[in-house]
Amino acid sequence: MNRLRKRADFLRAQKGVRQVRASVTLELCKSPGPDLRVGFTATRKIGGAVQRNRAKRRLRAAAQALLPLYGLSGHDYVLVARAGTLTRDYPGLLDDLKAALDQAHQRLKKDPVS
Repeated sequence: MNRLRKRADFLRAQKGVRQVRASVTLELCKSPGPDLRVGFTATRKIGGAVQRNRAKRRLRAAAQALLPLYGLSGHDYVLVARAGTLTRDYPGLLDDLKAALDQAHQRLKKDPVS
């Protein structure tokens, strides 16, 4: 999986399909290239630097487990940490991400966005 690093990529994903769950917000859009790319973000609402870094580590682990199985190539995924990212148990985090992926893919098929 390639990583999103530029602000423009994050902003493009923000305009795409969005699914919100208790522990994660998923933003999805088509990628300009053929590869699956993923980015992670956590705002100061989550807490200090230690909490934000822990939340992003948890999101990276969940993405590494699920995106190779359920992700679509040629799409960008942005996982946004929520307050529940830190407190939710890992299987629950995986369930939230899987449900968000399923819903986002269904919505993308029904109404293709950019």
